[in-house]
Amino acid sequence: MKKILLLLSLFAFSAIAKPTGTYKIVVEGFDWGAGVNKVILALNDTTSKVNAADFTVYASRKLSTGPIADQDTKREIVTAYVSDENGARIRTGKNITLVLSVGPQLPISSPFQYLRSKGNVWVDYSLTIVQPKTGQVWDTSTGKIMPLIDQFDLTGKYVFNDKLTMSYATFTPKVKKDKAPLIIWLHGGGEGGTDPTVPLLGNKAANYAAEGIQSIFEGAYVLSPQCPGAWMHNAQGVGTQGKDNDIYNEGLMALIKDYVKANPGIDPSRIYVGGCSNGGYMALKLIFLNPDYFAAGYISALAYKSEYIPDSDIQKIKNVPIWFVHSKDDRTTIPDITVVPVFDRLRKAGAKNVHFTYYDHVNDITNFYGGKGFEYNGHWSWVYLHENLPRTDLDGSPVRVNGKPVTIMEWMAAQKKGK
Repeated sequence: MKKILLLLSLFAFSAIAKPTGTYKIVVEGFDWGAGVNKVILALNDTTSKVNAADFTVYASRKLSTGPIADQDTKREIVTAYVSDENGARIRTGKNITLVLSVGPQLPISSPFQYLRSKGNVWVDYSLTIVQPKTGQVWDTSTGKIMPLIDQFDLTGKYVFNDKLTMSYATFTPKVKKDKAPLIIWLHGGGEGGTDPTVPLLGNKAANYAAEGIQSIFEGAYVLSPQCPGAWMHNAQGVGTQGKDNDIYNEGLMALIKDYVKANPGIDPSRIYVGGCSNGGYMALKLIFLNPDYFAAGYISALAYKSEYIPDSDIQKIKNVPIWFVHSKDDRTTIPDITVVPVFDRLRKAGAKNVHFTYYDHVNDITNFYGGKGFEYNGHWSWVYLHENLPRTDLDGSPVRVNGKPVTIMEWMAAQKKGK
C-alpha cells in the first residue's frame, strides 16, 4: 500500500510539473557502511534563501537480481542550504543542498546492498525531488560526489603471473616530508570484487586518508588492495582460516612491493599492514611470511585460527609490533579460537610490543543512534579501529609510547623498523 501511495504521489506531481531539473548525490562512509547523506539540486536562477520544508525526496533502490530492502520510499530531509555545485555552503548561488537522514537501520539511505554470494555491491540508486508549491521536479542524475573517496586514485590494477588480477585504490598525502609512511588496509570478506570504492566505503576504511589520521602521521600514503573473492580462499574457493594456504598472499605481497618501488616517497622503514576479518587474516599471514618487511600490524576481528599457527610462526613475529582489536561478542571470528590464544601465545613467547583492545560490544560511537544502548554486530570491531579509538591493553591499562598514553594510530605512527 505504501508503495502504491508513493507511485500515485509521483504521478500526480509529474502531471503538473515544470521541466525537470538535475541533481547530484553525495555518498560518504559511515560506521555501518555507505550512505547517501546529501543531494545537490541545480537551479535555473540564483537564490539566497531555502526552506527544507518546501521539498520532498523520494528514493529508489534497485538491483537487476531482484527485490531488495526498502526499494521505494521517502527520504527524511534534515536541513537545507544554498550551496555551490559541490555542496559547499555559500550565501547566494544556483544550487541547493538537501541534507538527508542516514543511519544503520535505514536501508533506503544506503547505495549498497549486501548479497551473500557477492558481498557489498552498488545498487541503482535514484532520487526524485519535488517542490510542491512550484511544481518543480528534479529527477535527472548528473552523477555522485564522494568527498573522501574522490581523493583516491581508483584506477589501480595489478596482474600477477598472468592469472590473478587485483584492483586497488591509493591515496598520496598532500603534505609530507621527504619520506612518508605507508598504511595498507586489507578489506573484509564482504568487500571483494573489482570495484575499489567498495572496500573504502563498506566499512569506512577511507578514513585513513582523512585529516585526523593523516595529521598523526604528518602525511601518509594509503594503499587499499582488493581481491576478486575473499583473502582466505584456497584453490577450491573455500575459506581456510589458516588451515590451508590461500591463493592471494603471494600476489598481494608482489603488489605491495611493486607499489612501494613505484613511489620513492614512501619510507620503507614505516610500512604498516592491517585489516579486518578476512583482511585481518591476510595481514597476519603477510607478517608471518615477511616478518622483516613491516614496521607494525593493526588487526581487527582476526579470522586466523590459532590452532593452524605453528609455534615457529609465533617465534618469527614476536618482535613485530602488532595491535589487535576485537569484541567479546563476535560470533563470526570467535575470539576464543582466534585472537585470544594468538595474543596469549605471543606474550608467552616474549613479545614486548603486542597489544590487544578487547571490547564487550560494538556500540554506536556517535551517541546519535543510542550510544551504548545501540549495539552493532559484534563482528564489527573495525568501527573502533577506523575512528582511532582503541587506547587500552587487555588488562585495561593505557598503551604508552615513551611514557605517554596513546591511541592505536599514535602508537602505529611511532613504530619504525630498526628502532
